[in-house]
Amino acid sequence: MRVVGLMSGTSYDAIDAAAADLSQHGDTLVLTPLGMISTAYDDDLRADLAGALPPARADLATVCRLDTRIGQAFAAAAVRADEELCGGRADLVASHGQTVFHWAEDGRVHGTLQIGEAAWIAEATGRPVVSGFRTRDVAAGGQGAPLVSIVDVMWLRGRPGVPVALNLGGIGNVTVVPAGVTGTGGEPLAFDTGPANALIDAAVTALAGRDASGEAPTMDADGALAARGTVHPPLLRRLLADPYYARPAPKTTGKELFHLPYLRAALDSCEPLSVEDVVATLTRLTARTVADAIRPFGATEVIASGGGTRNPVLMDRLREELGEGGVGGRGGCVVRSSDELGLPAGAKEAYAFAVLGWLTAHGLPGTVPACTGARRASVLGSITPGGPGLRLPRPPATAPLRLTVDRGPGPGRPDHPR
Repeated sequence: MRVVGLMSGTSYDAIDAAAADLSQHGDTLVLTPLGMISTAYDDDLRADLAGALPPARADLATVCRLDTRIGQAFAAAAVRADEELCGGRADLVASHGQTVFHWAEDGRVHGTLQIGEAAWIAEATGRPVVSGFRTRDVAAGGQGAPLVSIVDVMWLRGRPGVPVALNLGGIGNVTVVPAGVTGTGGEPLAFDTGPANALIDAAVTALAGRDASGEAPTMDADGALAARGTVHPPLLRRLLADPYYARPAPKTTGKELFHLPYLRAALDSCEPLSVEDVVATLTRLTARTVADAIRPFGATEVIASGGGTRNPVLMDRLREELGEGGVGGRGGCVVRSSDELGLPAGAKEAYAFAVLGWLTAHGLPGTVPACTGARRASVLGSITPGGPGLRLPRPPATAPLRLTVDRGPGPGRPDHPR
């Protein structure tokens, strides 16, 4: 089955579309990457979306317009991905949509809202669309995040030591796969670590001003600002004192908490700082909170993905935090990109939602209760039929336990002759 996965994360800068050919062989789901494209939100849509997100207040007319416009943008990305990556032969589209609110209070998630109406995607592509993935897990008592944990567990199962999948989007999240995890034993764990790029982006947008070309930057490209700055210890201590970091997993957070007014409140308690020093401090905050979050699990390797992997200063700080005497004890903890395991770091989440769409289409649960805190594993999402009607594949006799990435013909394929 060829599936197009659509993803726009908490940085809401672009729609990533990744296409995969997915097939089951015994207890293994084989993912063959077909490619990825990224389509930036146009400036007006991104500005309107930013203006509606917390802590701003948005009326229902604004939400309706954004739901339609984002749905149409996702539809255009899906059409392009089908044509360019699948030769016009995609079987299914799996759309995460755009998260605009995650209702979390007192350690519980009460609701979640992802917009980008799936009907626009189905109408434009003629393909069935799976969408609304998070809500079912919330209804079952879960956090609704990190939903990619089931993909991480399948993908990392059997690796030596204690591997950790790390996504550095607007918010950081991890999936910890303990040694000895099999189909029936060893509980994995997943949770949001706190801000990854969210506060860095907020600081750059608000404080950096225009660059030499007259452009207003929205992120610390290549870590240039952080590299020129110096960590301000009082600000770092103030930020690290946030109660979120001490809460037990599973837990989830978002820009409902870690936004520009939150940062300004922290900055008000400090002497005036340069934008470089603020960004250097926030970059260290991300690295420190990720390391602190996984330290108790004795991680031996961290497999990183997401936009934050393009920031070499952030990655260097993460390696420092996880180095000698760090998470892995003697010899520290290896930090590598998901590219090394066959999933492009910039498209890993989009590929993960393609897998979640495949699971839903086959009537299979898409969550690990130990990771989201749900009472039970649930089949996720809603299905919007494509043009000719709805035909779903027959559920397999057994659900796949493992995920392998096929990077080309060879002995790594389950169907390769031995």
